[in-house]
Amino acid sequence: MLLGKHVFTKGKEERMRLLLVEDEEDLIQAMARGLRQEGYAVDLALDGLRGWELLATNAYDLLLLDLNLPDLDGLELCQRVRASYPQVLVLVLTARSTPRHRVLGLDQGADDYLVKPFHWEELLARMRALFRRDLRGRQSVLCLGDLSLDPATRLAWKGSCPLELTRKEFGILEYLLRHPTEVVTQETLLEHVWDRNADPLTTTVRVHINSLRRKLEKAGAGESGIETVVGSGYRIGSALRKEQGT
Repeated sequence: MLLGKHVFTKGKEERMRLLLVEDEEDLIQAMARGLRQEGYAVDLALDGLRGWELLATNAYDLLLLDLNLPDLDGLELCQRVRASYPQVLVLVLTARSTPRHRVLGLDQGADDYLVKPFHWEELLARMRALFRRDLRGRQSVLCLGDLSLDPATRLAWKGSCPLELTRKEFGILEYLLRHPTEVVTQETLLEHVWDRNADPLTTTVRVHINSLRRKLEKAGAGESGIETVVGSGYRIGSALRKEQGT
């Protein structure tokens, strides 16, 4: 199916935070809906300057970037991103289809280039390929005590028992495991697991944490390992290490 038809198929991509910079409003909204259905957290910008502002204030895994942008051209934005935020993957989406344009985009720092109109499934496949090739220190499997989580396959276990987690529960657990023993605030979880439209006063983090705790406790005896630090946030690691006597 072509992207221009705005038809999306739900898949099993891992949770990542994306920035989509595209000046066609109908298209950007349709893409955002599809990406969110795939489990991604997505922020939007309709021009290059707004995209640059969001990059300066949020941590993104991937930038999906149109080249024909008002205020700040996509190639210049790509160049700025590569110079200032080298850890951000860049996938250029554009109608500029000549080999010269593709070479120029890649030379400005893009990690991949996809010409419009494109098939939705090809976009998702290219995103997965970029994440697989991303060797910026992401561990293949995160482990703490008898708790294991594989971000690539979206599988998690406690001991030998597989955990059936929702996308948000998986995202919370992944973030906590990437920051063991640290106190992680509700605002931080909202920023990394949801998108910038999340209400900072919502109880959704607490609701998902409680659901995740129940699933962890059901999968094994005793402590889940997720501790509430009153007035501060959540921490994983202390209880699991006590179980091991460390």
